[in-house]
Amino acid sequence: MKRAKAKTELSPKLREELLAGLKARFENNLGRHAGLDWAKVQARLAANLEKLWSLGEMERTGGEPDVVGQDRKTGEFFFVDCAAQSPEARASLCYDREALDGRKKFPPKGCATEFAASMGVELLTEEQYLELQQLGEFDTKSSSWLRTPAEIRKLGGAIYGDRRYNRVFIGHNGSDSYYGGRGFRGWLRV
Repeated sequence: MKRAKAKTELSPKLREELLAGLKARFENNLGRHAGLDWAKVQARLAANLEKLWSLGEMERTGGEPDVVGQDRKTGEFFFVDCAAQSPEARASLCYDREALDGRKKFPPKGCATEFAASMGVELLTEEQYLELQQLGEFDTKSSSWLRTPAEIRKLGGAIYGDRRYNRVFIGHNGSDSYYGGRGFRGWLRV
């Protein structure tokens, strides 16, 4: 399989494959985006190839991105990683660079905030995560780092979300912690 020509450009073949996969997921999960039309989504994607590259990165790393809403003022569509579990390819990361640099013993392979930025996506907020959980049952065996409010981060913490016992929980850890079952979910506005 040929890689992208530039960091944010997919080859025509990869673009076609990605669009076909996104369309199939859209059609198979209509409850996530009731009333939205795939043709309009596809038109926005065609006009925003850099965003399509980011969706490709979400897909490549196991996120299974799908449309979960639309901004009625701007017309932009919201894509979120909708894989049942937090993507394994994005696990075993501490929260951010400060936490990574501060961890002297057994440092993880990287941090969630930089990984997300390298993909051109953002971490979900607590509110976005709770909204996602209304669309299905996610993170029943994993957890996902969430964008942490500054007042928590200043104190050395970071928040994550998961679903256990038929309930969604928002928890906290030291920002330098990392687990094989904790990754992050990306969010992208197109």
